[in-house]
Amino acid sequence: MRFLCTSSTASSVVLAAALASAQVLTWDQAYQRATADLQKLTQNEKIGMVTGVKWQGGPCVGNTYAPQSIPYPSLCLQDGPLSIRFANPVTVFPAGINAGATWDRELIRSRGAAMSAEAKGLGVNVQLGPALGALGKIPSGGRNWEGFSSDPYLMGIATAETIQGMQGSGVQACAKHFLLNEQEHNRETISSNADDRTVHELYLWPFYDAVKANVASVMCSYNKINGTWACENDRLLNGLLKGELGFKGTLLSDWNAQHSTVLSANAGLDMSMPGSDFNTPPGSIYWGQNLATAIASGSVPQARLDDMVTRILAGWYLTGQDKGHPPVAFSSWNGGAASVNVTTPAHGDLARTIARDSIILLKNQNQALPLGKPASLAVIGSDAIVNPNGANACADRGCNVGTLAQGWGSGTAEFPYLVAPLSAIQEKLAGTGTKIVTSTTDDAAAGAEAARAAETAIVFINSDAGEGYITVENHVGDRNNLDPWHNGNALVQAVARTNRPTIVVIHSVGPILLETILAEPNVVAIVWAGLPGQESGHALTDVLFGDTAPSGKLPYTIGKTEADYGARWTTELVDSFAEGLFIDYRHFDQAGIAPRYEFGFGLSYTTFEYSTLAVAVNVIPGPTTGETIVGGPSDLFTTVGTISAYIRNSGIVTGAEVAQLYLGYPDSAPSTPPKQLRGFSKIKLVPGQSGQAVFELRRRDLSYWDVGKQKWVVPTGTFKVFVGSSSRDIRLTGTLTV
Repeated sequence: MRFLCTSSTASSVVLAAALASAQVLTWDQAYQRATADLQKLTQNEKIGMVTGVKWQGGPCVGNTYAPQSIPYPSLCLQDGPLSIRFANPVTVFPAGINAGATWDRELIRSRGAAMSAEAKGLGVNVQLGPALGALGKIPSGGRNWEGFSSDPYLMGIATAETIQGMQGSGVQACAKHFLLNEQEHNRETISSNADDRTVHELYLWPFYDAVKANVASVMCSYNKINGTWACENDRLLNGLLKGELGFKGTLLSDWNAQHSTVLSANAGLDMSMPGSDFNTPPGSIYWGQNLATAIASGSVPQARLDDMVTRILAGWYLTGQDKGHPPVAFSSWNGGAASVNVTTPAHGDLARTIARDSIILLKNQNQALPLGKPASLAVIGSDAIVNPNGANACADRGCNVGTLAQGWGSGTAEFPYLVAPLSAIQEKLAGTGTKIVTSTTDDAAAGAEAARAAETAIVFINSDAGEGYITVENHVGDRNNLDPWHNGNALVQAVARTNRPTIVVIHSVGPILLETILAEPNVVAIVWAGLPGQESGHALTDVLFGDTAPSGKLPYTIGKTEADYGARWTTELVDSFAEGLFIDYRHFDQAGIAPRYEFGFGLSYTTFEYSTLAVAVNVIPGPTTGETIVGGPSDLFTTVGTISAYIRNSGIVTGAEVAQLYLGYPDSAPSTPPKQLRGFSKIKLVPGQSGQAVFELRRRDLSYWDVGKQKWVVPTGTFKVFVGSSSRDIRLTGTLTV
């Protein structure tokens, strides 16, 4: 049996290509060019550029007005966060939550670079992603899977890497949705009422990273923030995003998330999402002639319009789109067939690598995995095959039939192909003599019959979610519960009770409850495969049969009951965010609740030893003092030292370990979670090899938000230092005194 170290060849190829065409202008340079163009535009052209054209008024989901006075095109704005919606062929990469589960900075950046290399090839100017506005405080939240983690630090790092990859490929990234867009139920009417500290330390945290990474645009969300619509919330847009974070790019609305003319303009909105006229009332009526009238009356200053246009132009220049950016090569409205093929073998390899390295091994009793070459194997469950009507049979993936590789909604794409688990297993075992018995429905009796005809059984189950404009099996975007779909528990029970060793493979948008499954003694292994994209089956067989040791780690917590999380979506019109800072593992730790599988957990086929904790940090306590630059106060991201540890592969096969750093804050920082992720390092090691995990600390990583001072403050006292393999598997401890 062979074990290969996690390969980064595909990611390195993609990343090198992106870096070769990386952003070459600074914001100041982009603004200089934009300001020069501004002088040439007529008032009507300016109004047109910020208003856009009607729904289906161009080939993309959003199309801006093209002025005649300057050589500037109609911008193409297109979803989405894992590929290009409506276009084909494109590479369908693993979802954001899988990218987060790799905990691999290079892979995450390469994913962004590859997505946007294809987007650029299709003529897309603004790719509407990454998604970071649903942090995932609600485990059943419909769009959590589009983002990277329920932890703001991991979400922030993954966001920045993605943006740098995307914009390095010459496409404007759009960080969405700003802010507190945590559920799909009533998303267009609900008010998210969160306190200032919670906003800063959790939900705003990854947007700091996005702005610091020079994101060209940000999309405001549907919901209200403390009673005011997000897209006309002066405190949110002018105060936090453009003021405190120093954002210089374009702030645009979601479709029909704009509710006013004067308020939205003066609050900081720069672009009404083009095509916001497809619902009633049509969103774009708020600008156009209405905006022109408001400016003429003095209700909106001329300088505000000029600032809108300057920001829009600056993002175009920042990403080099004034030099040879291709024309749009597809139409969203005719089936999406592209006139060019932007997919590459390297992108397919990268999709497989990300999917493989995001697989999380939750249970492996008596080394049930890897499988090797079994004499007979039962493959059970509808999730093992592609939807019989085709992988793209349901618009925006709005059904759960066959194997689950994306959630549903606007953040999806058309599969060029989808490798099902069963197909990949058959391919892998071809010529080995292994007998494969199948039952590709979710009928428990049929599954049990198949299991009895084999020595080992693999059961595939799933759980889906998505955007609220589609309802799937009575789930209105958000999941109704955390149980597996299609009676998955009963299917596993029936198979396991045949007394065959049973391996459970889970494709899921987020946590599901595993207590029923774990109660079966014959369930010997659980493999968490998430939403793996087009190379699903190949990535899975790489791990199941031992070509690669699993190295994914949970980007969220799996609890024993849904109540353990302390947060659930509401049907009320106000979410009070009563849990404050204590979401996901912070809540479990604070409340003393034992999770089933903690945040950061993931097994390997090898073992790792930790040693030699070293702390070398020198920071002056107190508030930030630097002037505001892009990303916030100039000293906020200053490196203040490192914490390091040595990791040794003490097993007999090659593998990769994600070493994690958590900090516990001093008592002088009031009401702070017991520990918070503040660093991670993925190290690939052959047997017997040691490597050093180095966690670089920024001033922000030691700070909390002081509501009274309205500053990030490094508290005085002693920090607790925890380094380990997960949030609860702590191998080394120390202290840091400030």
